[in-house]
Amino acid sequence: MSTQTDPANRAGVFRTKSVEQSIHDTEEPEHALKRSLSALDLTVFGVGVIIGTGIFVLTGAVAKETAGPATAVAFVIAGIVCGLAALCYAEFASTVPVAGSAYTFAYASLGELPAWIIGWDLVLEFAVGTAVVAVGWSGYFRSLLDNAGWQLPDAIAGTNSVSGFGFDLLAFLLVLLLTGILVLGMKLSARVTTVVVAIKVAVVLLVIVAGAFFIKVSNYSPFIPPASEVPGESGLQQPLIQMIFGYEPTSFGVMGIFTAASVVFFAFIGFDVVATAAEETKLPQRDMPRGILGSLFICTLLYVAVSIVVTGMQHYTELTVDAPLADAFKATGHPWYAGVISFGAVIGLTSVCMILLLGQTRVFFAMSRDGLLPRFFSRTHPRYRTPYRATLLLGIVIAIVAGLTNIEELAALVNIGTLFAFVIVALGVVILRRTRPDLPRAFRTPLVPLLPIASVAASFWLMLNLPSETWLRFGLWMLLGVLVYFVYGRSHSRLEPGAKVPH
Repeated sequence: MSTQTDPANRAGVFRTKSVEQSIHDTEEPEHALKRSLSALDLTVFGVGVIIGTGIFVLTGAVAKETAGPATAVAFVIAGIVCGLAALCYAEFASTVPVAGSAYTFAYASLGELPAWIIGWDLVLEFAVGTAVVAVGWSGYFRSLLDNAGWQLPDAIAGTNSVSGFGFDLLAFLLVLLLTGILVLGMKLSARVTTVVVAIKVAVVLLVIVAGAFFIKVSNYSPFIPPASEVPGESGLQQPLIQMIFGYEPTSFGVMGIFTAASVVFFAFIGFDVVATAAEETKLPQRDMPRGILGSLFICTLLYVAVSIVVTGMQHYTELTVDAPLADAFKATGHPWYAGVISFGAVIGLTSVCMILLLGQTRVFFAMSRDGLLPRFFSRTHPRYRTPYRATLLLGIVIAIVAGLTNIEELAALVNIGTLFAFVIVALGVVILRRTRPDLPRAFRTPLVPLLPIASVAASFWLMLNLPSETWLRFGLWMLLGVLVYFVYGRSHSRLEPGAKVPH
């Protein structure tokens, strides 16, 4: 099949890459990935990346400051918002079973420039997310070492030493280790993730089952505390919606639940990473929807159960922000559970870090195979059939960033990047239904276009609740991406007329 665009497709920066061409590109021997994943593997990946710091940290902060015991309702609302996006992802992933997730979907529906923008966005989202999670993992691991009486020198613990320099050796080594696992094969990655997720879920279930014996019904009163106005942030730290409309954030009350939903939503980030593994799935048309929707459903149930138990164990006004689950057990006179929960957090963050890195490398690989990034990075390993060049490059860069940089302030970029991807995918479903109604769709998003429109509106609403500073940084990154596209990507694209396509 020709690598040139179909004559019916749009020209210029909005030229689309047909679904048939995307699938054909996966059959090139030097640029093909090995299909080895099942629906169970995909579900494990989804659960592995979703359950992370959110369930161990956000529950206490939201219950204490915005929603009270109604935090469980906020998790349900956030789960519904993600579910709307997941239904759109499921249709695309089963129709276009190619690596790249939202980037590949946008290329088939919206055009090359929008696809580049979303790919550039995903590269940032997954890279920053991996580094942030690695730094968080390092903090939990150092805490466990401290409990055992071992303490790392400040110079390699990620804290500033006397000279002002600090290197987070643990975060650096974690990313390098996970990079090696990803190079050795997707099936090995799936096996490691399965073990890690089993331990993590066991810890979460321990919290639910053990904590249920310490619930006091009186702690649920009032279930929805009375509403009260809280002071908003100033300057670029205030939410964009507050800057534009003069919106005053509320604590508690019904509106407090929706405010809490915009916060706990970020505990769900990651299910979209499952879509990046479409090309490495044995039966993607059947298994991708199962993996995406199944992992989201399981995690929503666990989140709701944990929030109900924790707010029942300890009154919401007494919950701590930093370690609510562990401290709730301490408050009931069972400190042993706190150590188990900390161990679960360390194990849990390991899988989150690996799967975010997996998603990042697959998006980079797909963009490279299309010529928008150097084709050198789209070669797969002759034995392991993994994109080893892209994986090694990104793994080393992210390991250095995680080791050298304290980047908590950039974490919000992960959130806005994910929501932006949700918007693009939902729009893409509507457009592809109109432009290619003939495509076989193993899974069809219901109520099109109403459901995708609802997904766009819900995602955009949550984006408006992010700080203005995050929007500014995101805009600058996008401008840089557009510049890179016009300087390099457009002229090297495989859809560019007369472009040479190296093999």
